[in-house]
Amino acid sequence: MQPYKGLFVLDAAQGIAGPYCGMLLAAMGAEVVKLEPPKGDWSRGLTTREGSHSVMSSVFNRGKRSLVLDLAAPAERAKAQALMARADVVIEAFRPGVAARIGLGPAHARADAVYVSISGFGQSGPYAERPCTDAVAQAFSGLVSQNAGMDGAPHKVGTLPVDIHTGMSAFAAVQAALADRARDTTPRQRVLDCSLMAGAASLLCTSIAEAGLLGRLPAELNVPAGSYQAGDGAWVMIALVREVDWVTLVGVLGAPALLQDPRFGSFPLRAQNKPALLPMLRGIFLTRPAAEWIAALHAAGILASRVNTVLEWLEDGHVQASAAAPCVEQPGLGRLPLANPPGLDIQLGPAPALGEHSDEILREMGG
Repeated sequence: MQPYKGLFVLDAAQGIAGPYCGMLLAAMGAEVVKLEPPKGDWSRGLTTREGSHSVMSSVFNRGKRSLVLDLAAPAERAKAQALMARADVVIEAFRPGVAARIGLGPAHARADAVYVSISGFGQSGPYAERPCTDAVAQAFSGLVSQNAGMDGAPHKVGTLPVDIHTGMSAFAAVQAALADRARDTTPRQRVLDCSLMAGAASLLCTSIAEAGLLGRLPAELNVPAGSYQAGDGAWVMIALVREVDWVTLVGVLGAPALLQDPRFGSFPLRAQNKPALLPMLRGIFLTRPAAEWIAALHAAGILASRVNTVLEWLEDGHVQASAAAPCVEQPGLGRLPLANPPGLDIQLGPAPALGEHSDEILREMGG
């Protein structure tokens, strides 16, 4: 599918959220020019790197052309403004107010442009200029508080869910704005405010709704769902959805006495008495290896999985059979397996080297 063939996107964002939105537009056929400072998008310096490429930058900038401009120089800034004047979509991730001050705000975009601002806390409000990262957004939103480890301490999710979710949400918002522009051709800009704060909160929409309704924190969901270490050191994750799943689980564990204990008679009671229940379950899981538990749980209809590393996921037979991570050859780095969003068959070439297309793009502009 290439519904955006002929669409021109100026991607002036760095990091993950904005570039991911731009990459998804490129995957749908748009021409995307990635505008970078002379030192490059800061993501080029993170994760495994070779030359101007890094794994992080390569994943989120596939299918784009790279143009390097020094926006501190008036002549270079004028070139960026010339690109903005023809862009259908502009993506920026400067601190709120910076884009307008340097002449790259909505006022310099096309009259019918979709203008996307990616920021930490949004374009207005007391925290608008506060620095933010994925981890900060996780902590601020309450996500970290809901991710307590076996040590009882709150932990951030060990990847970048807020950045990625915000980028995908921005992509969805751009698509809605483009559909609205096609429906209503009156020249007017669609300015989108996409923040990591909102992205993190939307991941917690059920918890936020219930807390607001009750005026207190909701009970933990579906106790004793979670991860348990098996006798061979591997970990097993179980998920319970209905009360009958608890009865079935107790049967698999061979601990019928748990069903007679009034402290564990319902999800709310098990949540309330979690400190007493979990040590019992942990002791039982240590009596058999993970593979045996998984087989028994699956046979009984309990939702369960071995807790894999990402390398184990890549090597899994189902992942390979379903082509869940097709590879792209990235110059300098080698073959990168890429897990794409569900439903999108992304077939893009590699990410560009820093400034790889600068001369080409400037020639097209007549400069």
